[in-house]
Amino acid sequence: MTPEQRLELIKRNTQEIVTEWELLELLKRKTQPSVYLGTAITGKPHIGYFVWVLKLADFLKAGFKVKVLLADLHGALDNTPWEVLEKRYHYYATTIPLMFTAVGADIKNFEIVKGSDFQLKKEYLLDLLKMSTFTSINDARRAAAEVVKFGDNPKLSGLIYPLMQALDEVYLNVDVQYGGVDQRKILMFARENLPTLGYTPRVEVMTPLIPGLVGKKMSASDPKSKIDLLDDEKTVQEKLKGAYCEEGMVEDNGVLAFLKQVVMPLTLDRKEKFLVERPIKYGGAILFTSYAEVEEAFVKKELHPFDLKIAMARAVNVLLTPFRKNKEKLDKIAKEAYK
Repeated sequence: MTPEQRLELIKRNTQEIVTEWELLELLKRKTQPSVYLGTAITGKPHIGYFVWVLKLADFLKAGFKVKVLLADLHGALDNTPWEVLEKRYHYYATTIPLMFTAVGADIKNFEIVKGSDFQLKKEYLLDLLKMSTFTSINDARRAAAEVVKFGDNPKLSGLIYPLMQALDEVYLNVDVQYGGVDQRKILMFARENLPTLGYTPRVEVMTPLIPGLVGKKMSASDPKSKIDLLDDEKTVQEKLKGAYCEEGMVEDNGVLAFLKQVVMPLTLDRKEKFLVERPIKYGGAILFTSYAEVEEAFVKKELHPFDLKIAMARAVNVLLTPFRKNKEKLDKIAKEAYK
């Protein structure tokens, strides 16, 4: 692929890149740049994680070295009990490679990094203390506001969170950081503050957050809003049948959002079409060749929410196949990590 073709692949379904020209220059300069995504090991991974897994798969196709930071210390800073950190790390480290398997990614250039393996080293901690001397409390809190659960009585740990995330770019030796758009303030904090320590700002890539099944942000703490990776076929079907998906409405529609961000890109990459099966009396089966076609039919009320939900349940259940093959092992780890 040319640098321009690699850029287009990375841009697919992104919301913002800071900056696109820097990313293109990077692609022209390096055959194998590197990118990382960090996830704090807090709640149980759910199908919303497929958004970033699929985007990282795009980075892999574009020739990147991909690192997933399992941020155990960040999890503790965001109120995960210290005594379960190792167990939750184990659960994440077991499930995330299966997610890449589910989307058919080639993971020879993929690695998982444990945060505490490098974040407790002398050099890192010294840089963290240096950064704390020129970062105001207001700037740190503003940067972390969309990510950290501060509550009515904020803890000091939440203010440390964005400083560490900025330094992770340096100590992971990456060219790009990728995250959801909720991370934007932290990513901009990194670009603004790393030069103060003599480090080069990185390119920041963001994808949109998708609504949950109840029309708001998908959340690990709200079981009604998301499908768990270990849900069985019937549970997936029932959750999707009960999902918010008002006829003709696109806004806050988690079913359509997951189709756009995950299911349709996977379908098109396999050079297939998205199948919606319907009884003959309702028009029979219909094949869609793009997300835009689905949305248009839905807005025009030519595609009923029930039929879309059934098709999506089938697609999600296919995605979850690797987890069902490892269900006994995963259930055991999950019970220890999420008592």
